[in-house]
Amino acid sequence: VQLEESGGGSVQAGGSLRLSCKISDYTYTPYCIGWFRQLPGKEREGVAAVDSEGRIVYEESSKGRFTITHSTSDNTVALQMNNLKPEDTATYFCAVVDDMVAVGVGECADYDGLVYPMDYWGKGTLVTVIS
Repeated sequence: VQLEESGGGSVQAGGSLRLSCKISDYTYTPYCIGWFRQLPGKEREGVAAVDSEGRIVYEESSKGRFTITHSTSDNTVALQMNNLKPEDTATYFCAVVDDMVAVGVGECADYDGLVYPMDYWGKGTLVTVIS
């Protein structure tokens, strides 16, 4: 299984970026796909998630600004980010996990809400928002 992110870069505050994650050699279902971000020295946090049933969840600060979409035809997950803020600066990762659903604030978890580690990760793409 391979995940490859693209679309990162530098943008002025208020601008937009569209991240893309191509997932290869993954056919398991049910699944949950998430976008995460991480700043140096900080823990990785969930940004948005989508599962095989089409449920979508967002982290609070992402709501209304970010949109996650999943194209099942080519197994690509996009994250459209609008009205970017300097605090959105981070490395963004996509990941997929078996047997989980999209719940809470941008996370993948089981039906009881317990979060487990994602199974597969991409290498990340850097997003820099300049104030």
